[in-house]
Parts: sequence; C-alpha cells; structure tokens
Amino acid sequence: MDTTAGSLALLGSRPAQDATVAAQLRAAGAIMLGKTNMSEWANARSTRSSSGWSGRGRQCRNPYALDRTPGGSSSGSGVAAAAGFCAVAIGTETNGSIVSPANASGVVGIKPTVGLTSRAGVIPISHTQDTIGPLARSVADAALVLGSMTGTDPRDAATRVSASHRYTDYTQFLAANGLEGARIGVARTLYFGYSEHADAVVEAAIATLRERGAIIVDPADIPTAKQMSESKSVREIMHYELKADLNAYLAERDHPTIRTLADVIAFNAAHAADEMPYFRQEGLELAQSKGPLTDQVYQDALATGARLSRQEGFDAVLDQYGLDALIAPTAAPAWTIDQIDGDKRLGGSSTPAALAGYPLISMPAGYTPFGLPVNLTLMGRAWSEPVLIRLAYALEQALPPRRAPGYLPTLALP
Repeated sequence: MDTTAGSLALLGSRPAQDATVAAQLRAAGAIMLGKTNMSEWANARSTRSSSGWSGRGRQCRNPYALDRTPGGSSSGSGVAAAAGFCAVAIGTETNGSIVSPANASGVVGIKPTVGLTSRAGVIPISHTQDTIGPLARSVADAALVLGSMTGTDPRDAATRVSASHRYTDYTQFLAANGLEGARIGVARTLYFGYSEHADAVVEAAIATLRERGAIIVDPADIPTAKQMSESKSVREIMHYELKADLNAYLAERDHPTIRTLADVIAFNAAHAADEMPYFRQEGLELAQSKGPLTDQVYQDALATGARLSRQEGFDAVLDQYGLDALIAPTAAPAWTIDQIDGDKRLGGSSTPAALAGYPLISMPAGYTPFGLPVNLTLMGRAWSEPVLIRLAYALEQALPPRRAPGYLPTLALP
C-alpha cells in the first residue's frame, strides 16, 4: 500500500514489500483494513504542528468532540480503535506517539520495549527510540495482537536482543487478581500537577489500585525527571537519527525523486500551498543541518539520554523501592485543535521511557466532568510487558467501563 508518513512527497511509489509487522499480522490471520491518518512525518516536521494533520489526509479529529485533538502522531490509529472502525490498530512511537492518541481517544495503547517488535519497513525517526505497538479498546485485545508482532527479524538488528524476553502469547498474563501484592510507585514530580482534570481521574484510579491489593509507594519520583525534561539530548538524538535513518530508508525505498531528507525539504518548499499552509518544516531543516552519527555531540547525547533515563532514572527508582511499575497520568485531556499555532500540550509522561527504550501501557482511567477521556500510564523496566499487561488488565476490571464516543461537534461546557 501507499506508505507516505502523511506526506504528499512519497505519493507515486510503493514499498517493494510489506513492513515486517504487517506481514506477521497477515500470517496470524488478521484482516488488514487499511491505513489511518497521522501527524505528518510523525510530528517531526515542525515545532508547532497540529497533531493529526497531514498534507495527504488533512486534519484527523477526536471522536469524542470533533474540534478536539486526536493526539499524535499515530492519530488515526487511536481514533479508529475508539470509534470501532477496527478491532485493533497499529501505531508507532518515538516519544508519545502511541500513548498520546490512546489518551486523547480513550483506548489502550501498548508501547513495547525497543526491539520487541520489528521496525523494518516502517518510516523511521529514531532507531534508538522507535517502536511499534497496538491500540485497542481493551487490554485483552491489545495483548492478543502484541503476541503476533514479536520475533527476531534480520531486517531489524534491534530485535536480536529480544529472543529471551519475548512471548507469542501475552494473553497468558491477563489475571483479574493481578494487582494483589503488586508494588506500584507514583511518579509525581513533573508528571502530576499540570492538569487538575487528569490528576483527579488518576488519583481515583490509584485509590482503586489500593482497594484491589496493590502496595502503593507515594511518591516514587524518577530522580532525573527534571534533568530529562531540560536536557537537549532528547532533541539531539531525534534530529541526528532522523537524518541518518530517513536517508537510509529512502535509499532502500527507491522513490523516483525523493531519495533523501533534503529531497523531502525541497518538495515541501516547492509545494508549500498544499504541504505547509499552517506550519513550516523547521524540524526537518534542523535535522538536515546535523552531521553524521559519528559526531561527538550525538554520541554524548546518546550516552546522556541512556544514563538519565535508565541507570539514574527508571532503574534507580524501581530498585530503591522494589517496584513492579510506576504510574502517572498519560497527558491532559484532549485540547482544542489549533492548526495555526499548533498543539497546546500541558504535559505528559512519555519521555523517560522514550529515552530508555522501555515499555509503557496507556489505558483508560476515567472521564472529565465534561466527557473527555483521561488515561493513566503504567511504566516499567525493559521487557516488562508481561507485568504491565497483568497490572493493566486487573485494573481495567475494577474501573468503570469505557464510554463510546459521541462525535459531538464541540463540548457542551457548563
């Protein structure tokens, strides 16, 4: 099928073969219905993009209120699952691109450990952070599909390390009593406090965790949370790897005219009326300005990101308190779409796991008084998908059921 990252630049050619995850799903018996709309170039094109907008598909919309963001960058995957267009959708995440649309549309999103699922055939941003996972209306559905997506792939070297950590059946970890005795820490610093609506819903979920037998350590802050939020490493890694990885992908893709990131930038400039009516491409231009991956700036950023997120971050807090997982709000409720000035992100909790390459599960936790969904995120060590699925499933059974979207033109606020 046409694979374009939402860009008009890649129309006119098709990949020579399926992405590995698509081939795996077909082999498992899945019926592939089609592609969903997304944030163009996975929100890497501009610093003030509107999530869910692409030159090819235009603006994707939230099914709960059509003037609200669907989140991004796997925008349409969250919407399709929430609206019942499909049983399960597939998304990609570099930093928040599965869990953000899961939160905006009130569905379950699993962002796996980097290397658990193959990225081969998927248009890349960052080989350090990119990972592929399912979005679904229930933990069970997401877990079922995840098992069909694992395996060693010679087209993606990162999958080699997953051999002793992966499962082909994650439904075996669905246990209604899975919270009993589980030690869950509340990552408060930086990840609470930016949205009273998200806080209220997640605080109620934490109370439910206690009622169901979980041991809550509160607070259990990630020691390096502030450092990660202020570090330039996040952007340096992404921009360096975007240039290197996209150039490698395009060389293999063999498009007749778009063979490099520079070609993409030139195409956008030549077709600005269609590609850039609202926001520009300073993100792509910054990536293009970067040197090779041998640059010391990149090497230092990579080392800093790993140290802050792993040894001094996740690993430190999980070891200190003997925790199975951390919990935090995924993000604020969906904001109003603004294609001119871009997204109004108040906060989120995806960055530590993005830098570390560790897994996340974002799941519905409740709703605001005005009807928008709010998700919580469970975070864990590398390869801890079985633990996170067990915790998420048990909590899901104890929380109020999800509400189907109403496709309101706008919210009826008091």
